[in-house]
Amino acid sequence: MAKTGKGYKGIGMEGTIARWYAVSTAKDTTRFEAQLAQVRRLTGAGSAILEVAPGPGYLSIALAGTGDYTVTALDISETFVRIARGKAAEAGVEVDFRLGNASAMPFDDESFDFVICCAAFKNFSDPVGALQEMHRVLRPGGRALINDLRKDVSKEAVDRDVDEMRLRGLSKMFTRYVLRSVLPRRAYLKSEFAALIGHTRFRTFDIQETPLALDVELRK
Repeated sequence: MAKTGKGYKGIGMEGTIARWYAVSTAKDTTRFEAQLAQVRRLTGAGSAILEVAPGPGYLSIALAGTGDYTVTALDISETFVRIARGKAAEAGVEVDFRLGNASAMPFDDESFDFVICCAAFKNFSDPVGALQEMHRVLRPGGRALINDLRKDVSKEAVDRDVDEMRLRGLSKMFTRYVLRSVLPRRAYLKSEFAALIGHTRFRTFDIQETPLALDVELRK
């Protein structure tokens, strides 16, 4: 997989587009509830969790709000880091939001029990490097969960997902267009993701398909 000269594919999530994304995704609370339930299933209370590419930080804030986890988050967008820090302060929770690249994480080896990355992996310009970094920062026996759009997603699955976001007008039209036409080109098939993992030190993994996404669980 060829690298580009930056840590992400496409246009960076900075400024106006990042702020729009933060407002739009805030309405989809059921998504964060489902992700929180997945984390609870895979890692126990007291775990040190790293969220990679948290965007506005809603999931990290929800995780910290349980009081069960120590939460760190890493994003390449300066705008998202500022937004997420502000929202954590508003919520009265502690999350260590850091600025950095998923394929060159500023953390020591074996720093975390669990790593999660949602709706962002397809945008990484060095996906194998990002997986290798997840492996490096995980403690022995630790797990990672990656949830992302599947390349072969159907228009019907996208339409159902967008309807659940409770968007309106131009925001709904734009989101549907991006999910149908732009992001699938960057995404992976199940077989392609398995091939990426084959170039890493992860040896135990499981990939499940939903109508919309791939759920990838990895164990160190």
